[in-house]
Amino acid sequence: QVHLVESGGGLVQAGGSLRLSCAASERTFGRYRMGWFRQAPGKEREFVAGISRSGMSTYYADYMKGRFTISRDHAKNSVYLQMNSLKPEDTAVYYCAAGDFYGSNWSNGMDYWGKGTLVTVSS
Repeated sequence: QVHLVESGGGLVQAGGSLRLSCAASERTFGRYRMGWFRQAPGKEREFVAGISRSGMSTYYADYMKGRFTISRDHAKNSVYLQMNSLKPEDTAVYYCAAGDFYGSNWSNGMDYWGKGTLVTVSS
């Protein structure tokens, strides 16, 4: 069982930045691909970004490219999401997830989820 705890959410003005963090309890952190997802009010949860087990490969939803950066620190069992140039439509609960899977279906590949952290972007 992997426990994931997100932090770093909050209220920010449009154009601002936030850095989300996710701490994992599992010592075999490197076994898992890690991802960030988000769910806006009244919408379905969607994939934001993912990172490979080694951290060498990253994956982004098309609309995120250039604004968000995912990274991981194996020494700290943590994954991060740096979010720049935030827009009001980025307002959502952001979830960290871990998955031991292969392929490109990030949404179906996750095994463990955090409880989420709320990001609110004001206009």
